[in-house]
Amino acid sequence: MSSSYRSDVSPGPQMRETPGAFPSTPGEPAFPPAESSQLSLSQAVWKRKAEYTVPRKIRIKIGTWNVAALPGTEKDIGSWFVYGKGISESLSILSFGDKTGSESFEDVGHQEARRSKKRSTIPLHDPGLVPGGDDIGLYVLGLQEIVDISSAAEALKPYNDPHPSRKWKRAVEDALPPGYVKVAEQQLVGLYMVIYTAPAIAPTVSSVSTTSVGTGLMGYMGNKGAVIARIVLGESTSMLFVDCHLGAGVEKGSLERRNWDASQVLSRARLDPIHNGGGEIEEGSDSIGHEDFAFWFGDLNYRLEGLPGDDVRRLLMLHTKNEYRVDEPSKRKIDAELALSAPDPTDKDNIFQASSSIHSTSSINTSTTLQASEQLDPSLDPASLKTTLESLLPHDQLHAQMRSRKAFHDGWREGPIDFLPTYKYDVGSVGMFDSSEKKRGPSWCDRILFRTRKDKQAYEQKVKEEETARKRDQEMKAHGIDDPAVNEEEVLFDYDPANDGVDDEYDPDADTEDQEKIPPDASPADRLHLEYYTSHQRVLSSDHKPLDAIFTLIYDAVDPDLKAKVHQEVARELDRAENERRPAVTVIVDHHTENQSNSNSPTNHEGVDFGDIRFDNPKTRNITIANTGRVPASIGFTDRIVLADQSAGAAPPWLRYHFDRPNDKTSTSSDSQDGYTLEPGDAANVELVAHVKDINLVRLLNKGTAHLEDVLVLRVHNGRDYFLPVRATWLPSSFGRSIDNLNTIPEGGVRKLQYQSSNQDTAGVKWSAPREIFRLTEAVEHLIERVVAEWGMRSATDERPPWENDIGWPFSFSEPDRDRNEIARIHELEFQVREALDYDTPILESFSADTPSTDRLQAVARTLVSFLQSLEDGIITEDLWAELEASFIAREQATPPLSMSVEEEKLEFLDVMTKIPARSTAFTFLVGMLGKVVREIESAMPDAEKPAPSRKFLDAYLDLFADLLDPAPFLVGSPSPSASASAKERKVRMGRRRRVLEVFFRG
Repeated sequence: MSSSYRSDVSPGPQMRETPGAFPSTPGEPAFPPAESSQLSLSQAVWKRKAEYTVPRKIRIKIGTWNVAALPGTEKDIGSWFVYGKGISESLSILSFGDKTGSESFEDVGHQEARRSKKRSTIPLHDPGLVPGGDDIGLYVLGLQEIVDISSAAEALKPYNDPHPSRKWKRAVEDALPPGYVKVAEQQLVGLYMVIYTAPAIAPTVSSVSTTSVGTGLMGYMGNKGAVIARIVLGESTSMLFVDCHLGAGVEKGSLERRNWDASQVLSRARLDPIHNGGGEIEEGSDSIGHEDFAFWFGDLNYRLEGLPGDDVRRLLMLHTKNEYRVDEPSKRKIDAELALSAPDPTDKDNIFQASSSIHSTSSINTSTTLQASEQLDPSLDPASLKTTLESLLPHDQLHAQMRSRKAFHDGWREGPIDFLPTYKYDVGSVGMFDSSEKKRGPSWCDRILFRTRKDKQAYEQKVKEEETARKRDQEMKAHGIDDPAVNEEEVLFDYDPANDGVDDEYDPDADTEDQEKIPPDASPADRLHLEYYTSHQRVLSSDHKPLDAIFTLIYDAVDPDLKAKVHQEVARELDRAENERRPAVTVIVDHHTENQSNSNSPTNHEGVDFGDIRFDNPKTRNITIANTGRVPASIGFTDRIVLADQSAGAAPPWLRYHFDRPNDKTSTSSDSQDGYTLEPGDAANVELVAHVKDINLVRLLNKGTAHLEDVLVLRVHNGRDYFLPVRATWLPSSFGRSIDNLNTIPEGGVRKLQYQSSNQDTAGVKWSAPREIFRLTEAVEHLIERVVAEWGMRSATDERPPWENDIGWPFSFSEPDRDRNEIARIHELEFQVREALDYDTPILESFSADTPSTDRLQAVARTLVSFLQSLEDGIITEDLWAELEASFIAREQATPPLSMSVEEEKLEFLDVMTKIPARSTAFTFLVGMLGKVVREIESAMPDAEKPAPSRKFLDAYLDLFADLLDPAPFLVGSPSPSASASAKERKVRMGRRRRVLEVFFRG
């Protein structure tokens, strides 16, 4: 029942389900363009979006970590990713301002000594050196190798195993501040990305889409590749995130394979298109390259080229060894390796030899020639970490590929690398690079790149200009003309030895120079600022060091109030274009403000917003239609424009309306449902009632395949049509579900699943039977005992007990025999019971203290009956009934007919029913509850009256519950063949159902 139009947000339920399942959750199909003035109004409003967008500021933290499928790595995720811990100040060039480690900060030796897979390896008393917690508005985490991708069994799986990702998601959520909302996740074998937003940001996130691209074995398997997520902030700013794991190795061809992997991700990634506020699909929004901001991170696997790996290891360990005290094992291990592998002193080209000599003399020279207050500038100190890193970075493959335009060249940027290579370390070590037999050379394998739309456009413009210049040169050469700007004098004297060649040198700050300053009038594409880019050197649980970057983004977001103002202005402009002599009316909506569970919706909705809607709980809104024209106006709601799967008519099935006056039988409005004539200056009040009672609609709403959104069309004869959006937010209900689905609802009730898709986060929950049935039957048993006891304590009175007035009491309730107030009171109590079920709160505590016990019992009993009626497949499925009936038929057709004792029948029935334990358990709850009710009523009767009345009550209950246990075959319009059975066959089958209940009741 979803609406074909929404004027305030892009079409499609972007935040109704959390995307990211494998394969990606498909988006709602776009509604075809409607030929109506309302869509034109939306387009006109969208064209003026610059008038209702305002700048917003958000901090984004992006983290990446290759966890190498090692156990215990999840223990560290919250500390370094959420709270910025595990950074070594001494092994980083980055300045952390006023932040610094505390005096009680745990030293490296003690940290390594206490390492365990069962607890975090983060240093004790680490205060965290970069922003985290609720200072961050958007957390984006990309992991690699959460499973062993070297295993063929994992790499060749045709599906994703969600179990490994759950521990990571749980670890992140445990660390995040309260209220953070998961908006997207995606897994591809060992790759996993998850995105969380702050509570204030979550409602502004839309157009969420995720996908994955495998580039591993055979070019398509998921042991290598990327997972991609796209979101839109504030209805206007699109952001793309790519978490990748590219091809590994240093052998020939590995570099080209990494470039190929990246190109495959770019060309093959497909996302759901973005619908803008005008209802149109944004061109190119289903692929990478058309977003406002993009972030590419992960284990890109680019290595250091042209340097012996062992020399690089020893060179870097000259720095890391200073982290240890003399007597610590890692210090001795590093010193031993440096001494063992000391190079030939005569080898002048060996970088380790040169750097080692500098390190050995630098400390002496520094201490003897400088005062304590004087320190060398790190850029001038040949023994500094900065100098070491600057000597290695020109050999970085990624930067070389970007400069040569072979990969990540079209606008991608990276922050300054002020930290040690993130790979490869001994697990459990802060500074011991790979000491295994392979002794892999250190590299910056883990990277975080970013790009704005302006960056990409600038690159494309540069390529275009180069191509134009190239063609011009070719044309000039073809005509024998040299470049007139070049002459012999310029060739002889243009060379400047002091400046020429400077641009060819590697400048680690060149990529980020432009982004550091943000002019106040910059466009959104200019407002991305990198605050921090660093590794967490003191995380010990993997052979990779985690890496994160913190950005400040100023983006344009839609302001609902300003948009509403623009919307009104546009609507007035369109109205003025109408012929003033035609009938005109004004529709005034009675807006209600209330707390809603769905905070995604803007507060200033142009139409009628019913807020939260619950099952069988009507809610009323009012509109006023005033004739503001100069001639009489004949009005009425006419048939809506509907999709193929929508019900025709003036209003959807869940909505009814009522005018405050009789309809005009002589109305000339032939195509409206009812006609009402308003004289100039007259006004009509219309009551709109949203009431979801149809159990089939409830099932669709629970599954998320239907939505309470629509557009009513108010037709004015010889005038314009008025489009009135109506909407409501459905609160999930435990009614209308199947037994199997109810068994997966976690503690906290069905409302806990409101922002989750039905197949996420509940796979591990499996109750023995629906808790709702247990809680209802338990409440009935408690209350029947209490009611009977209270009735027995009453003094002599002429009032008869309720069970004597109604043989089906407490499960039946004859409304025609009750006054309106009593009916309303019972309905309100039933609503309270349903709320207790859906929120998983105690049923008996949902009543006020002054509620009579008889009313409580009747409300719970009636709720139980309606709950059983709503079950999608009954307590006992039709297949089970078929097996039970087969035993009946076999005994009836035997010659002579077989007779069995009650106990034998019970055992035979149990053999069938226990095939589905959950249904057998639920059936047991019901039978036990009925027995309790009959026994309690029987105990309140005089001894002489007990046998016959108790049998009378039992027969009434058997008739009622035999139908409830398998409602599907008796529903009108059921596709089941049994629905067309003759009256005689139905009677026989009902008798068999009664017999099954009676056997268990007697047993």
